Amino acid sequence: MSAAPTTTGHPSLDALPMSLPRLMDKKESGEPIVMVTAYDYPSAVAAEQAGVDMVLVGDSAAMVVLGYPSTVPVSTDELIILTAAVRRGLKTPLLVGDLPFGSYEASDEQAVATAQRFVKEAGCDAVKLEGGGTSVQRAQAIINAGIPVMGHVGLTPQTATSLGGYRAQGRTAGRALQVARDALALQDAGCFSVVFEAIPSAVADELMPRMEIPVIGIGAGAATDGQVLVFHDLLGIREGTGARFVKRYASLLDEMIVGVAQYADDVRTKAYPQAEHTYSIDPGELADFRGELAAELTVSA
Repeated sequence: MSAAPTTTGHPSLDALPMSLPRLMDKKESGEPIVMVTAYDYPSAVAAEQAGVDMVLVGDSAAMVVLGYPSTVPVSTDELIILTAAVRRGLKTPLLVGDLPFGSYEASDEQAVATAQRFVKEAGCDAVKLEGGGTSVQRAQAIINAGIPVMGHVGLTPQTATSLGGYRAQGRTAGRALQVARDALALQDAGCFSVVFEAIPSAVADELMPRMEIPVIGIGAGAATDGQVLVFHDLLGIREGTGARFVKRYASLLDEMIVGVAQYADDVRTKAYPQAEHTYSIDPGELADFRGELAAELTVSA
């Protein structure tokens, strides 16, 4: 029988919270950065206990938690509620909140106001926004307001329609060059980190020597400074196999279905509840209750 996998977790209950300087230290020392998404208190506790470095409350919550067909419909209010729940479950990982579609594109003022809500109302340490172009200007405005920003290039789900759908980006010289321009522009704007999503690993290999900030990959190969996966993808809490880059470490949805089905069967066959699932009462108190109940019923009749 093979030994169960082990996890290093946190070295102590007094571990220091993750900070931007510590992330840079990890990049410079070559220590991989671990990032995962979380969307509620239980998933945050799991991330905390597993000892990850960063937690992203991604707009992917739209699909994996709220049941929307894409990330586009989720509102700022919905994400702030989820992010605040995650905050209550975290102590040490750096918490990053995803700015949803439509919450930052219109103006610098809108972008700053939305970012401030994620910090003030949900307790975020930083925010993330997608794309280059105008998004670079919005990122710079948020940074100038004193809020750290993580960029996101390559496949940007909020604008996936304009990119031809949920598909890898940067697979032609021209598209790869645009990914490079966006990444470098976000770096120059002052972002503390950037996500490379669904780009050829060879493109990431070429870009990494030019990136002075931590790069977190998701479907971008092993050259990036760290990796991120969606909580529900890596634990198998959703239907389907997911994107090419997803590696599943558990199949919890299957176990959840089996557990609920067993419960339903026990209820229908009256196998649950048993005596051990019930509460007792002192025989004398029960006798008094019966007498008083009978008297009240007689009066009411």
